[in-house]
Amino acid sequence: MKTSGRKPGSWRGWPWKRGAKTATERPDEGARAAAPAGERHLALAQDSLRRLLDDPALPSGMREALAPEFAEVERMLQKLEQGEIHIAVLGEVSVGKSSLLNALLGEARFATSALHGETRAAAEAHWQEARSGQVCLLDTPGINEVGGEERETMARDVAARADLVLFVVDGDLNSAEQAALDRALAPGTPVVLVLNKADRYTAEERRALVARLVERTQGRLPAEQVVAAAADPAPVTRIVRGADGAEREEKVVRPPDVEQLRERLWQIMEREGETLSALTAGLFAGQVSEKVGRRVVELRRAAAERLVRQYCIAKGVAVAVNPVPAADLLAAAALDAGLVFHLSRLYGLPLSRAEAGSLVTVIATQMTLLMGTVWLAHVVSAALKATTGGLSTVFTAGAQGAVAYYGTYMIGRVAEEYFARGKSWGQGGPKAVVQEILESVDRDSVLAQAREDLAARLRRGDSPRP
Repeated sequence: MKTSGRKPGSWRGWPWKRGAKTATERPDEGARAAAPAGERHLALAQDSLRRLLDDPALPSGMREALAPEFAEVERMLQKLEQGEIHIAVLGEVSVGKSSLLNALLGEARFATSALHGETRAAAEAHWQEARSGQVCLLDTPGINEVGGEERETMARDVAARADLVLFVVDGDLNSAEQAALDRALAPGTPVVLVLNKADRYTAEERRALVARLVERTQGRLPAEQVVAAAADPAPVTRIVRGADGAEREEKVVRPPDVEQLRERLWQIMEREGETLSALTAGLFAGQVSEKVGRRVVELRRAAAERLVRQYCIAKGVAVAVNPVPAADLLAAAALDAGLVFHLSRLYGLPLSRAEAGSLVTVIATQMTLLMGTVWLAHVVSAALKATTGGLSTVFTAGAQGAVAYYGTYMIGRVAEEYFARGKSWGQGGPKAVVQEILESVDRDSVLAQAREDLAARLRRGDSPRP
């Protein structure tokens, strides 16, 4: 076989792959620039993954909540540092995926049987061959199996993390296989399309079928990456004549025919091994970054929701139980400022107490302009408390507390949006953001929740602090 001139399995040899944990342990830019392209790609991919783990901007407590995502990153880093190439097999049930891997390995490492869909979980084995380096073969459950949605998802996840995918068929592509192949090709992962069980066809039929597969994948898959194989050829019957001249039938077990596939795989790995790992790691880093970003947003939103509700209850109780109108207003302002102060820290954009108070003023001003009747009801209720000497408190306090709860809820939602946008109101300014939040919130639902929360808290007689 003609090679690229580099030592087979040379993706193992990039000099800084093992144990590079910090920036000081990584090569300087001059050394990196002088390294071969594949090694540079690997180093950059490793740096990207390491930055995900070491991100100083990650909010406190988020790392524990994101433990599964960071465990994935650690596994990918370990793969890079060990110089492994992962080859995953993908295809429908009973097309001979496990048999194909066993044929490549030269031994039965993966379970096979006549049962439909023998492989029910991902499995792996290292390819022990002189030139194999650190190549790991990954078996997966079959796709498009009735009732096997969870296993199919597992198979796709394994394939998405692989450096190279063997997509196995035993005939022309059906619609489900075409869709699965399209998904496998979409991320840019190299794919070799394998026509297994080729021994079932005549030579002419085999050539025609391979040509058909090449045609179906034209423009997306190089023709040389469509190969035929026979992982477990059916025995053939032949007539033999014994010493006595009598003829008898004899079944002959034929060896696997996977040489074309084997050589194609090594051509790809010897030419592109390092780049394959870098490509997979780069795609993986991007996917995990997006996933982590979404999870951070979800966790912040959930934490913000809890924080806002705590302050809503505290303010509602403080207003409901306090018969002095001026004290109501002072307590309300202090609690709203405290809410904004803590939200700013939750989003990693800390404000001072004074800045938090100024932001509350901006939000409250816009809310007054847009929903003056709500605030008017609040003021009237407060006045009623004072002029009746507290006799009407039992009638008005609950309603006033609910209105206060609602006001803090709105301030919290608007402030949260402000921080989520990076301390920016956007082109429309604060009025547009307040208007957007007002239109998205069901006021009746919030007030109903307020009455429920306040009633429960007042029955317990808890402190109004958040």
